[in-house]
Amino acid sequence: MGKVAVRVAVVCGVAVAVTAAVVVHHKMKKSGKWEKAMEIVKEFEEKCATPISKLRQVADAMLVEMHAGLASEGGSKLKMLISYVDNLPTGNEKGLFYALDLGGTNFRVLRLHLGGKGRGIVSKQFEEVSIPRSLMTGTSDALFDFIVAELAKFVAQEGMDFELRPGRQRELGFTFSFPVLQSSISSGTLVRWTKGFSIEETVGRDVVAELTKAMEKQGLNMRVSAFVNDPVGTLAGGRFTNNDVVAAVILGTGSNAAYVERAHAIPKWHGLPLKSGEMVINTEWGNFKSSHLPLTEYDHELDAETLHPGEQIYEKVTSGMYLGEIVRKVLRRMAEEAAFFGDTVPPKLKVPFILGTPIISAMHQDTSPDLKVVANRLKDILEISNTSLKMRKVIVELCYIVATRGARLSAAGILSILKKMGRDTMREGEKQRTVIAMDGGLYEHYTEYRNCLENTLNELLGKEVSETVVLELANDGSGIGAAILAACHSKYLETDE
Repeated sequence: MGKVAVRVAVVCGVAVAVTAAVVVHHKMKKSGKWEKAMEIVKEFEEKCATPISKLRQVADAMLVEMHAGLASEGGSKLKMLISYVDNLPTGNEKGLFYALDLGGTNFRVLRLHLGGKGRGIVSKQFEEVSIPRSLMTGTSDALFDFIVAELAKFVAQEGMDFELRPGRQRELGFTFSFPVLQSSISSGTLVRWTKGFSIEETVGRDVVAELTKAMEKQGLNMRVSAFVNDPVGTLAGGRFTNNDVVAAVILGTGSNAAYVERAHAIPKWHGLPLKSGEMVINTEWGNFKSSHLPLTEYDHELDAETLHPGEQIYEKVTSGMYLGEIVRKVLRRMAEEAAFFGDTVPPKLKVPFILGTPIISAMHQDTSPDLKVVANRLKDILEISNTSLKMRKVIVELCYIVATRGARLSAAGILSILKKMGRDTMREGEKQRTVIAMDGGLYEHYTEYRNCLENTLNELLGKEVSETVVLELANDGSGIGAAILAACHSKYLETDE
C-alpha cells in the first residue's frame, strides 16, 4: 500500500508540474507574451552576431593595440607586459621545485621533481585551495598570510625524500594571474585586481615582497625564483615538452594570452640585449576594447555593476566568470517584460551570478530528448519548476548564443596573435608548425565552446594554414610552467646539458 501511495504521489507531482507548465505557456501565447519573449531573444541574438567579417575587424583592431602596447607603457588598452622570461625551458632542467598558482577564486600549490635530460617530470604532487570571499576584498596581509599558511601545510607533509641540502632554500615559481608591471623575473608591482578581487592597498606594491613577508613571518624557508602570469607559465610548461609551443591562451574564470616576441619588435624594451633575441610578452588581452566588439545592453549593464567598470571588456564577453551572468540578465528581462516564468519573477533569478558557467555549460550540452538537465538545473538553482519543453529549448538557445559569441571572439584574439607572429599565412617552401598551449576550465570542460572556437579559428585561417596550427590542452600548465621557470632561474642551477 505504501509503495503504491508513493508512486501515485510522484506521478501526481509530475502531472501537476507538467500541467502548470502547460498553463503558463498557454497564458503566454494568449496574451502575446510569448511573442514578446521571442522578440527579446531574437534582438539579443542579432546584437551578438559574429560574422567572419566582424571577427577579422576585431582581430585587426587587437593587432593595432598590440603594436601600440609594445611601443610604449600606457600606449594602449593592451598592456603588452614584458615578462622577463627570455630563456624558455629546454627539457634538461633538474631538481625539486615548487609552484604557487593564484589564478582566481582558487589557488594551487605544487611540488615538481624534474629528472633532467630525457626524464622530464619524475613526480608531481599538488593541492587546490578555495579562497574565502571575504579575503578577496579584505587586506593584503590577510590574503597572503592565508596563502602562505596553506603552502606551509603542504611543505610540512613532506617525508625524508624532500629533505633540503644544508644551506639551501626551497625555490618557488609564483604564477599570479592579475596585471603586474614586472621589473625582473622575480619581482613586479600589481597594476590592478580583476576577477572579483579588490584589495586597494596591494595595488602599486611588489607582490613578491608581499608573499615573501608572509613567508618570513611564518618561518617558511622558501624564495621566489620566478614570478609569472598564468599564460606565461602555461607557455613555459608547454615548451618544456614541445619546442613548437610559441603562445599560450587561458580561458577560465578570466581570459589572457602570452606569446614569444622578437626582441627588435619591442620598442619599449630598454634593458640589456637579449641573448635569445626573444622575450615572452603577456598581452593582458582581457582589457581589449573596440567598437567592433558586439556588445548588448546586458553587457553594458553587467560592466557597470562590476568592481572595475570600463575595464576588461573583452574578458567580460569571452570568459567563464561572466557567461552565466549574461544569460541570467536576459532571462530576468524575459521574466519581467514577458512573464516568461509566470506572473511573478522568480526571486532567485534576481540574484547576481547565481548562474555559473558550469550550469550554462550543462544546460547547453543537454542531449536528453526532454531536456531533463535543463529542467533539473532550473529547479535546483533557480527554484523554477513550471517550464515546458518549448521554454527549455529557448533557454538552451540563450546559452548557445552567449557561448558562441564568446568562443568566436576568442578565436579572433588567437588570430591576432598569429598575425603578430607572422604565422597566419604560409611562406613559400616553409612548413612551420605552430602550437598554442591552452589552459583553463572553460576551454577544458565546456566542449561546445571549445569546438566552436576551434572551428571558427580554422575558418579564419583557411584549410592550408589551419593544418599547421595546433591548439593543445596544457592541463595545469601555468602551475607546472612556473615550477619549471623556477628551475630555469634557480640560484643552484642544475641541468643535464
